[in-house]
Amino acid sequence: VKLSFCQRGGVNLSFNDSFTDMKLDCRPDFVSLVWTKSRPQAEPSLIRLGNCPPTSVSAEEAVFNVGLNDCHFRRMVTGDQLVYTNDLTYIPSSDSHMPAFSLPVVCAYERPVDWYPPMYDPVLFDTYGQGELVFHMELMNDDFSGPAPSTAFPLGSLIPIMASVEHKSHQPLLLLLEECVATTTPELQPENHLFPIITNKGCLVDSKGTRSKFEQRQKSSEIHLSLQAFKFALGEEVFIHCKLLAWDPSGLDRSKKACHYVKDHGWELLDNPSYSSLCDCCDSSCTSRRTRSIASGKHGIAHNAVLGPLTITDWNA
Repeated sequence: VKLSFCQRGGVNLSFNDSFTDMKLDCRPDFVSLVWTKSRPQAEPSLIRLGNCPPTSVSAEEAVFNVGLNDCHFRRMVTGDQLVYTNDLTYIPSSDSHMPAFSLPVVCAYERPVDWYPPMYDPVLFDTYGQGELVFHMELMNDDFSGPAPSTAFPLGSLIPIMASVEHKSHQPLLLLLEECVATTTPELQPENHLFPIITNKGCLVDSKGTRSKFEQRQKSSEIHLSLQAFKFALGEEVFIHCKLLAWDPSGLDRSKKACHYVKDHGWELLDNPSYSSLCDCCDSSCTSRRTRSIASGKHGIAHNAVLGPLTITDWNA
């Protein structure tokens, strides 16, 4: 399926492939989308636009009439365009032979002259399997008791970051941060200058030589990261891109872990320091195994998240 854009004013676009027929109409303040099934096994009521169920459903169609501030639309400014993106997702029932799919939903408008981005908008991500998983990532205050009062952090101070997964019908889950990098754009691009934070399947590489560390867990489905504000893109907008992994709590190994470096001690495993040998690979290469989906009754599910923008300021500036 090719990625297409709608301009402000209302333009109909159609996506066609072997599984679906989608018509998209981008209006000034809302989106109208009609999905028509092309396979008899498909169930229109199982279609989701972001986290929204259909506005109306028939035997053949799912219809969405939603505002651009609803359904977790993602907003991005590129030059003179204001772009809203989302995903149309279908997760079949367990007894269906219809495959799952996801289609991009993109509306691009001319950027209003007087429009400026908000200071901070926490980023929520949703995915659907057997029940609902909601991934959340947010800048926090110093003791992680609430949202950060500001998105500006002095160089050398600690940036408190919380990530969590909420699950209604799943077994208890352990949330891990598998990879995190900082960049100056809300989307990763080949030409980006990257600042590595977490690499090698859960190794907080930034903790070597800094005060960055994972904080002790309050519950398995949350992870708290105190990240020392780094000398990267000072004064510019910074975005932190992370791969979140919700996993079976008993499934820790070299490729599924949370490790930070403790001065005069070495690498330490957050969730059970007595098994810190799992972190020995942080200075070399940690074994990678393919992540399998909870929806298929296996072990875990991964999701990409973007946090920001935030700004790192120089005390001496």
